[in-house]
Amino acid sequence: MNWLSNFVRPKIRALAGKPEVPDNLWHQCPNCEAMIFHRDLETHLHVCQHCGHHMRITPEQRLAMLFDDARYQGIELPKPPVDPLRFRDSKRYVDRLREAQGRTGRQDAMVVAHGTMGGHGAVIAAFDFAFMGGSMGTAVGEALLAAAGLAVLQAAPLIVIPASGGARMQEGMLSLMQMPRTVIAVQQVKRANLPFFVVFTDPTTGGVTASFAMLGDVHIAEPHAQIGFAGARVIEETIRQTLPEGFQTAEYLRDHGMVDLVVARAQLRDTLIGLIDLFTTPMRQDGEDEAMTTEEPAGEDPAPPEPEPEDAEPVDRVAE
Repeated sequence: MNWLSNFVRPKIRALAGKPEVPDNLWHQCPNCEAMIFHRDLETHLHVCQHCGHHMRITPEQRLAMLFDDARYQGIELPKPPVDPLRFRDSKRYVDRLREAQGRTGRQDAMVVAHGTMGGHGAVIAAFDFAFMGGSMGTAVGEALLAAAGLAVLQAAPLIVIPASGGARMQEGMLSLMQMPRTVIAVQQVKRANLPFFVVFTDPTTGGVTASFAMLGDVHIAEPHAQIGFAGARVIEETIRQTLPEGFQTAEYLRDHGMVDLVVARAQLRDTLIGLIDLFTTPMRQDGEDEAMTTEEPAGEDPAPPEPEPEDAEPVDRVAE
């Protein structure tokens, strides 16, 4: 039987070594409902080639898309106390956390990494909407503070990519306290004269929008991303008016001055690199500016020297 095993085992090893086939070869666009082959979806950065709908992607996919050669280094984030309020609704908060951690493979809703973009060092903090709706709790606040501290330490731009439903209600007031904490984190970056860019993705709402997300030096949004504080239905019931068409979309906010650029995902990396180049290019030194302003124009006679005051002491001159 040995001679038979020599043929069978390599065959089994070859089969075992084949790459795994994805569970779903086809994906349906949630906007136009077109069926898209998984390889085409990856090639187009998870943007529907039929209607242009930008699907939600993981933080790791975003980081690989933005950093040079898809290479970056994640950092270990602080671990705040779990369930300090011992919260429970239909199930315990700790159980919800375990489910989200098992489903996403991460500890909470934010990933922080650093690397290079166009040769410039950069720090990126990206939300994961799949983790409890990207809600901002104590862990997310600690993560953003760590990202800001790393940006200051490395003298690098900070880029935040929110995708969040807002504050994490299971943490109550502790979650709301992350709003001023994250604002302080952004101020640390600004005091160090470092760029702070925000890339709004779908959705960016609630306490995230009402805090650090609206403090960027430049606000970029993916097409048709929902950006706002409260939901449109809640606003209409409160003000008892019908909201304009397209309200809280990236394009609407751009037209009304709250978003600077709406950029398709395929152009996002080049746009950010261009902004980093613009914000980090050294300005001319003061001496250079003075040299340019004091240089006499070509073709004009130099100005005559100013006469010496009458009470000035005489200066001995040597006759030629």
